[in-house]
Parts: sequence; structure tokens; C-alpha cells
Amino acid sequence: MDFAFDARTEELRARLLAFMDEHVYPAEPVEQAQRAELASPWDTPAVVAELQAEARRRGLWNLFLPDSEHGAGLTNLQYAPLAEITGRSPHLAPIALNCAAPDTGNMEVLAQFGTEEQKKQWLEPLLAADIRSAFAMTEPDVASSDATNIETRIERRGDEYVVNGRKWYISGAMNPDCRIFIVMGKTDPEGADIRRQQSMLLVPRDTPGVEVRRAMRVYGFEDHSHGGHAEVVFQDARVPVSNLVGEEGGGFAIAQARLGPGRIHHCMRLIGMAERAIELMCRRALSRTAFGKPIAQQGVVQNWIADARVAVEQMRLLVLKTAWLMDTVGNRGAHTEIQAIKIATPRAVVDILDKAVQVHGAGGVSQDFPLAELWAGARTLQLADGPDEVHQRSLARRELKQYR
Repeated sequence: MDFAFDARTEELRARLLAFMDEHVYPAEPVEQAQRAELASPWDTPAVVAELQAEARRRGLWNLFLPDSEHGAGLTNLQYAPLAEITGRSPHLAPIALNCAAPDTGNMEVLAQFGTEEQKKQWLEPLLAADIRSAFAMTEPDVASSDATNIETRIERRGDEYVVNGRKWYISGAMNPDCRIFIVMGKTDPEGADIRRQQSMLLVPRDTPGVEVRRAMRVYGFEDHSHGGHAEVVFQDARVPVSNLVGEEGGGFAIAQARLGPGRIHHCMRLIGMAERAIELMCRRALSRTAFGKPIAQQGVVQNWIADARVAVEQMRLLVLKTAWLMDTVGNRGAHTEIQAIKIATPRAVVDILDKAVQVHGAGGVSQDFPLAELWAGARTLQLADGPDEVHQRSLARRELKQYR
């Protein structure tokens, strides 16, 4: 058993850590100042393009794609520690490297299931960060944690598909650079196999009948890093049949393929967020005095710091094991571990961030520190890609099955 990263991972880690210190952290206040001056809150600040140019120059671009033709050709295990580093500045670092959701998952879908025409039209500009994209799956009127509940209809009429439905919390849809939606809907709602009823379709944003109705907030925050979250209505939106991704009835399987690597990315970025929170918590505890001594000398604060370190080390090992399993036995073989990290990591990181907020006092909930917004993002991941309870139910059934 070897816990060391390989030579390529170590080299990329060193390069990325230097990029973070020299460019990303200094750009955080610049990004905030520039955003305040934008004509629209969803426009991209100029500093992002500057960071992207520097990331490309340093060879830190599209690291998430295991496909060496389009990406860096890294395994899940190689990319995971890099995703952790970007999680320390989750609103800037991923987009600087063109490794931000939802574009990452959409690029993976196009690279794996797209036709050559679809790749040329949509994947290539996404790889170059010339456009952005959105993934339209979640719906407000049904429990979307069960994808078989989705009500959006995709009906074939001659040489076209017609889309009707209402989606919300569609990440990326508010950004004016968002040009394409990957929409999940039902092409065969009465089909006998409930996991073959769904299909995925490429719907350009400027298609007549597509309405980006409003921005959705997350605990009061407008998530600019993902290009916002939107409510989107499709009303008789028509696209050519060539816009089908994969095959009719393949939408559920494509969604599962998309979500596996995404959970590694999410969880490792969460660990990076937790590391940032521990650093802020320690600095604050050492610099603040209450009742005649630094609060770092308070036993309860020391307990919080120690527990945070233990939790981070546990989570990192579990996520890295999961990444290794996905590389060696595939997503199906790593199913238990994928669900385990999805349950455990957001929960642990929310608790660490909560304690960091407490150490900061009123400052912890203010805009002067990143903790409140980090907390909102981490807490949301207890819902995204399926709520904890869905994964707990599935995981428990698998455990029980061994003893029946």
C-alpha cells in the first residue's frame, strides 16, 4: 500500500500551489471589486480571463478530463489532489483552470457520448472556455432526487424534438456566455423500464421557446462562480434530432456516468474548503483575545481544531480510495465508496465551517471573510447530486443484502 502521489501528480501540485499563491489568492479581492462594477451581476469579471490565460501558459488547463485527446489525461486519483487545491478558492480557482462545474460534467458527457459534429460545435469551444454551458435536470414540481420522476417531455415530431418542461437550480444558466443546455427529459414516459424512459438533448440557449426566467439564490447568495442558478422554462422548444446525446432511453445511464467523477471533484474541493477554514480558524484563534487570553487557549476551540484535522484526514483518505477504485474497477465497483463520500464529506465540511464561523464571531457571517459563502456552498452539496438520505437508503440496502 503506497500513500505517495506519483511524480506527475506531485509536479502538477507544485505548479498549481504556486499558481494559487502568486495569482489566485491575490485575485480574490480584485474579483470582488470588479464584480461590483459590472453592468450585470452575471457578467464575468476581467480578472478571470487574466487567470485563465496564465493557467494555460502554465499548463494548468482542462485537468479534469481523463481523455488525453481533449484534456490532461489524468486518472481520477491523479486529479483528486488538484481538485482539493482548487477548493481553497472555489469561486475562482476552478474557473481559472477551466475545471468548473457544470461545464466539467457537460464536457465529459460530450467527450464520452457526443457525435463528432456535437464535439466540434460544443465541446471544442467549451474546452477553450469560449462559451459556458448548463445541465438541466432538476425540476421544482417533482422529487428530482429520483430521476425517474422527471416530467419534462421530449417528443419527436418528424426531424425535430420538441421540449416542454420547467427546471430550476440549473447551474450556469444565468451567465451570458452560457450557450448550450444539456436537457434531461422523457422520450418514452410510458416505457416498461423506468430507467429507459429518459433521454438527453442539446438545446441551444437561443432556441425559441427557451426562457431563463429568474435567478435562484442559495441561502441568500447568488452563486456567481457557477454562472448562477436559474429557473428555466422550455415551451415547445424545437431542435433537430441530431441534437440527441447518445441514444433514446440512454439519459439515465449517461447521468450516472456524469455524476461519478463529479462526486470526486465535489468532495475533494470540499476538503480544500475545509483546509481553508482550518487555516482561517487557527489564525483567528491566535490573533483574538477574550477574557485575558488568546481564544486559541480555550479548550473548546482546541477541540474544534483537533476534530477538524481528524475529519479532514479521514475524508481525504476515503475520497482518494474511491478515486483509486474508480480507476481500477470502474464506477460500478466503487459504488459503495462513491455513496459513502457523498454522504460523509459535505456533512463533515459543513461542521468544520460552522466551527470556523463560530471562532470568527460576527465576522464569520460577514462578507469580510469567505466562511459564510463557503458554508452555503458546502451545505448545498448535501442536496446536490441527490440528498444524503437517498444515498444512505441505497447504501444500507446494499449492506443488508449481504446478510439476507
